[in-house]
Amino acid sequence: MSNNPAIYVTGMGVVTPFGVGVDNTWKEIKKGSSSVRRIDDRVDVTDLKSKIGSPVPDFDPGEWFNRKRARRLGRPSQFAIVAAGEALRDADWEVTGDESGFDKEVGVVAGTGIGNLNPLIENHEKILDRGPGRASPFLIPQLMPNAAAAQISIEFGFAGPNYGAVSACASGAHAIAQAFDELRTGGAEMMLAGGVEAPLLRIAYAGFDKIKALSTRNDEPEKASRPFDAGRDGFVMGEGAGFVVLESEKAIKKRGVEPYSRILGVGKTADAHHVTAPREDGAGAREAMYRALEIGGLEPESIDYVNAHGTSTELNDRMETNAIKSLFGEGAYEIPVSSNKSQFGHLVGAAGSVETIITSLSLQEGFIPPTINFENPGEGCDLDYVPGEGRKQNIKYALSNSFGFGGQNASILLERV
Repeated sequence: MSNNPAIYVTGMGVVTPFGVGVDNTWKEIKKGSSSVRRIDDRVDVTDLKSKIGSPVPDFDPGEWFNRKRARRLGRPSQFAIVAAGEALRDADWEVTGDESGFDKEVGVVAGTGIGNLNPLIENHEKILDRGPGRASPFLIPQLMPNAAAAQISIEFGFAGPNYGAVSACASGAHAIAQAFDELRTGGAEMMLAGGVEAPLLRIAYAGFDKIKALSTRNDEPEKASRPFDAGRDGFVMGEGAGFVVLESEKAIKKRGVEPYSRILGVGKTADAHHVTAPREDGAGAREAMYRALEIGGLEPESIDYVNAHGTSTELNDRMETNAIKSLFGEGAYEIPVSSNKSQFGHLVGAAGSVETIITSLSLQEGFIPPTINFENPGEGCDLDYVPGEGRKQNIKYALSNSFGFGGQNASILLERV
């Protein structure tokens, strides 16, 4: 085992297409549900190829914020604060702070892949129509990629390390990885980390449509996200947020809290290959998993489950399969590999953090989520993808993978406690 300081997950909070709250999402994950649907009521998709998505249902900012506060927050920051607040309550954390009211030992890292495009679009249209004087004073504070991290610190008075993580689809996982490093090096006593995204906008659909990244299985939305399946035709875009509270062993003993899981190691690498296409051999992804194992002091044969990035795109799914086989050898065929994106689509910057939370619950309950819609293996996809239904299985060590455009990779190694 590694001699690295123990870092534990003590609280978790999510806003996902299955609703607000970890319990709601976990219940639907275990049932094998799909949240994917037609998006016509949210986005003008009349002339777009993909007309489906995975939105957060019935999210009313008025339930969480007063009218003035809600108006000043972008949708991503609203999601982030709600998920972060749930994580803090789940961890039984009381904000104490010093005489100034701030807690200088608590830090925040919040990831996003795209940021908040909506105010940029709305204000650009106003400026074109009525001139620059019509720009909103909230434009820059709402669209900046570090807004979620800043707003969380303002909401809860956390004055420790505070910044954003931006690495496309790996942003949420990178945020957790950076928080892990902050705790290991003594940068804070507690870290709140995760990712957020609210990309269900016409411009985002147009951009992803242009590179043929999105599924166009519009007549069967619930079957559109099908990682590793021969019939996959692209990912399904979703929105949401996921945050975890991370603490050292000393801190949890002092507070007397029971952790969900332990993070043993993190791996961060780059493909150095192409801005949108992964390396087919999966070398960068393999190295990220290997580094997480190395930091955690484990050999590959220790792993009982891999929560895959599994986007339902032709290149990613084959690449990730190759990476797993490269790292685990013949043992790869004995390891269950499943993708949560089959159920709620791709949450982009929130994907890695939400999937880390699901992996933590998998360890705790001994339940491996399914890859729904997996019917026929795609070319080169020949592992155990837990098709159709989840399964009860005792698991002690698991990896959660996230790989982003730009070839930016992150893998998180978790242990059941």
